[in-house]
This record gives sequence, structure tokens and C-alpha cells, in this order.
Amino acid sequence: MKKTVLVLLFVALSASVVFGAGTKEQSAADGGPTTIRWAYWGSGERVTISQKAIELYESRNPGVKVNPEVSGGAGDHFVKVDTQLAGGDGPDIIQMGGNIPDYASVLLPLDKYAGNLLNTSVIDPSAVASGTIGGKLLGVSTGVTMPALVYNKTLLEKVGAPLPKTAMTYDEFRSYLMTLKGKLPSGVYPMQDIGVMSTNSTPFGYWTRYNGTPLYSAATASTAVTAKDAQKYLELFADYRKNGLIPPPDVAAGFAESNADSSAVIAGKVAIGYLYTNQLSGYQAATTDELALIEFPGAAATKALWQAPSQFYTINKDSKNADETIKFINFLVNDPEAALILGSNRGTPASASARAAGSSSPVDQKILDYMQVAGPHTSPETDHVPNDTEFNSTLFLIYQRVAFGQITPAQGGQQIYELLLRLIAK
Repeated sequence: MKKTVLVLLFVALSASVVFGAGTKEQSAADGGPTTIRWAYWGSGERVTISQKAIELYESRNPGVKVNPEVSGGAGDHFVKVDTQLAGGDGPDIIQMGGNIPDYASVLLPLDKYAGNLLNTSVIDPSAVASGTIGGKLLGVSTGVTMPALVYNKTLLEKVGAPLPKTAMTYDEFRSYLMTLKGKLPSGVYPMQDIGVMSTNSTPFGYWTRYNGTPLYSAATASTAVTAKDAQKYLELFADYRKNGLIPPPDVAAGFAESNADSSAVIAGKVAIGYLYTNQLSGYQAATTDELALIEFPGAAATKALWQAPSQFYTINKDSKNADETIKFINFLVNDPEAALILGSNRGTPASASARAAGSSSPVDQKILDYMQVAGPHTSPETDHVPNDTEFNSTLFLIYQRVAFGQITPAQGGQQIYELLLRLIAK
């Protein structure tokens, strides 16, 4: 488990009342209904549909109560969960992302439940493999997702701009952004500044795959990225910034880009933004404008895109209600009625049973259509850099220093390279 969990132990003992507020975990042996605590991050639509799924499950299982513990973003979620785990008061279900290996020591292996309380036979083998860490099934994929660029179709049609092609080279994409710049009103920019996102390592990871220099190889515990490679990424966005294709840094900094509520696309400040496909429904729900998806530039030629588990449902190894918790996760992943409620918010279902329910909305169909086009332009996902959360946060700081002119792209590239080496060596 990450060292931060241990460091926070003392703090957790005094703060557990605050962070653990709500109904305590309760088992049937305590004489009342079984209580399952479900910790996840998200806002808006995700909260609404998750609650609907909870209510459906509780209606079928009168002796079970599911209590959601929701954080707005992934950063807040993991700070809260780390503190709870360190204080011995962790939730039953912990939503995880690509950092699931960092939590392996606190998660319950699910192998003995597979084929019994958890029906893995209808889940895509690749999805099962993605949650298998060190030979143990530690997480169940909430669904698969892909990186994409989202654009405001209504805005582009309103200003008379041509709609983008789904697949473009980088040169074609830059030319397209220049065309948009000439059509958009003052104060509206062609594309968001990707580097302001707390998950900015994803587009950076795409860029390194596009250039044939993947971020990390677990087999060799090494990176193919050099300081020059990282510098070119920073120079790419410096060029966009200089030519007004993305907002200036002070404007971009006003949008955290952690969800639709903090998105420059939804705020009407940019025409094109970045998201994972599972986020489209939440973004569309936040605007009356029509949104649509295109690939990252260069994907068709390099197959630099990838399919990935959106998130994972994992179980705290100290859960008092492991069996009931497994049953609830099986419901979330495999039940057709649950699939109709949850849609693709946490990823396109990896379960054949869930997919059999069909698409529940036009937005979900757009995601399926995009994945049909972009799927052939994918290759296996690159290994995640060790200490993934720290990599994201520090990469963000380096990017911002370059954006605000505090350091040069060359200096930023060197710092990114040194960051990679330090995290790999940890």
C-alpha cells in the first residue's frame, strides 16, 4: 500500500469522526440490516444514476442498505479513503482507477467468489485480466472506456465552422484549429488547455505512445521517454497557446477539468475538449448543446489509442460484509436493469449480460459508434507509472510552470524526465 496511507495514521485517528461521518458499517450478525458503504467519486449524473441503482437493489434485497460516500473528484476521493483506511474505518466498496496496484495490500482477493457470487463468465476476459494484480483478482471493471476529444457540435454549426473529421493527423488537426479560430467569437478558443487537468498524464501518455516512446515498461522498470521527448510535448502546447488555439494560462487555470461542472467546453469557453468516453453522458447532461466525439490526432496511423477499464469496483479486505458486497457488485456489473440505469457513465459495459440490455440513450449510442471507429486504432495499454497519483499532480505543476513562463519547455522536459526516473526508482 502507498506510504501515504501509513503516514496518515495519526491524523486519521483524530479525524475519523469527520471523514467517516454517516452510517457505520453493519453486518447481519449485529441484529439489523446489512449496511454496505460504497465510496466513489463523481458528480451530477453519476450521483443520480448510482442512487437509482442503489434503490433498485434495495427493493430486491430488503435486508440490505447501501450508503454512498461520494467525493467530487478522484483527488478528494483518495485523500478521504487513505485517511479512512489508515484509521481502520475504510468503506466496503472502494472505487479505483489506474492506481489499483498501489492499493493491492488493502484489497480483498475476489478469486474465490468468481463463478459463484460473482459471475465472471459473462465478463470480457480482457476486463477480468485488467483487474488481476499479482495473479489475484482484486477489482471488477466498471466498464471499458477510451480517451477521446469532445466537441460542441451546436456551437460549430452556429458560427458556420466545418465539423471536424473523426480521424486527423496532427498537421490536419492544427490547421482545423486555425480554421476554428477564425470563426469563433472573441473569448472563445478552439480547444481547452489539456495540461490544466489533474489527469493530464493521460494525454501526455497518448503523445508518448504516438511517438513510439511509451511512458513505462513494468517488465524492465524503465521509461522510453527522454527529456527531449517531454520537451516536444510542452512545445506543442506552447505553440497552440502562442497562436490563440488554447486559452491563455490564467483563463485555463479557472477550469479544473475534473468533471462537467468544471469544464471549459460546458462553460462555452472552448469548442473542443478532452474526456474519456464514459464521461460523455455527464457532459451532455450539463448542456443543451449537442456534443460529439473525435479521436486524438494521429491515432489511425499509429494505433496509439487504447481501451481501458474506466474504473474498478474493489473491496476492502477488512469488510465485515464481503459476501453481500460481492452480490451488490455483481448486480452493478451484470444485471441488465442496472445496466439500463447506469449506462456508460463508468464505461461501456464489459459484461455480455449488461450489454444485452442495449443502449439506453442517444448519448450511449454515440459512444458505441465512436468505439466502433476508434477501436481498430488501439493497441494494448502502456503500463502505468508507479505512484500514479504523484505523477499526475507533479506533471500538472511542471506543465503550469511552463505555461506561465516560469520555466522553459526544455527545463520542463528535463523535470518531467527526472520525475519519471524518481518514481520508477521508488
